[in-house]
Amino acid sequence: MLYPLSYGGSVSLAGLAPESAPCQAGGMGSDQSTRRTVGCEIDATLGEATGIVLAIAVANAPGLTIDEQLSVRVGGESIDMTEAVGVSGTRWHTADVPAGALSVRYSATVDGRGGPRPVDATERIMAVRPSRYVQSDELAGPLIEARIIAELAELPERERLLAARDWVAGRLTYTIGSTSPTDGLPEILVTGQGVCRDFAHLLAGVLRAADMPARVVSVYAPELAPMDFHAVVEALVDEQWVVADATGMAPRTGMLRIATGRDAADTAFLANDGTSLILHRLLVHAEADAPLDADPDVVVALG
Repeated sequence: MLYPLSYGGSVSLAGLAPESAPCQAGGMGSDQSTRRTVGCEIDATLGEATGIVLAIAVANAPGLTIDEQLSVRVGGESIDMTEAVGVSGTRWHTADVPAGALSVRYSATVDGRGGPRPVDATERIMAVRPSRYVQSDELAGPLIEARIIAELAELPERERLLAARDWVAGRLTYTIGSTSPTDGLPEILVTGQGVCRDFAHLLAGVLRAADMPARVVSVYAPELAPMDFHAVVEALVDEQWVVADATGMAPRTGMLRIATGRDAADTAFLANDGTSLILHRLLVHAEADAPLDADPDVVVALG
């Protein structure tokens, strides 16, 4: 079983690795091909030999030129990683590693913009189903008024996306440290608080309940404050995946896809198959070399 570390927030991990997170939305957005410089540093202690999975590399996309370096060491010794490619160019790096001090360093300079991604029939099916942290089948009635979902479902796709984004933005307050590793929609709706992971989960859930395919994406986000890994939603509008973020914390035109999936379980920056992992340090950076369009109502595709 993999125990994932999710993105954002401030965490100290011992035993079962917790998840927490920090996290805006959407005519098609900017064509600008800004150079973006991104990366992260992760320091942790592994108490026993384990398998690790990293999701920190910029996803492959036609139109992007990626110049990158990845270094993984345990106890000072270099570890060879194996790359596996998943949904929408997600790149997982995996290895079996010994116990000891884990050091991960990743940096990338990215030129260009990724082109539109084709809509895969399997992704469409999965993106309307409930998942581990996005219990969309429990929303209408048990968790929120059924009329809210019914009214959203009657709207045209673009209006539905914007209305759902605004509803989530008004329903949750961004609060670092307000959620636990296993919190899904029931827990965050009780407290009304969350970080970007929770905003993304609730927005994806509301959209799925209103019959719009929606998935969660981890991204590098220039101009995000506080800087961290970021979580947003992609929804299917006019047969194209477009990005929405109910927190509005960073311009969507600068975001770079890392991992895409059903929820945080699929997009965690680090996962391991044991419970003895302590995260000591996580530092993320993301910069663009030109100003970014922050219009929240322009439809934008991740690029």
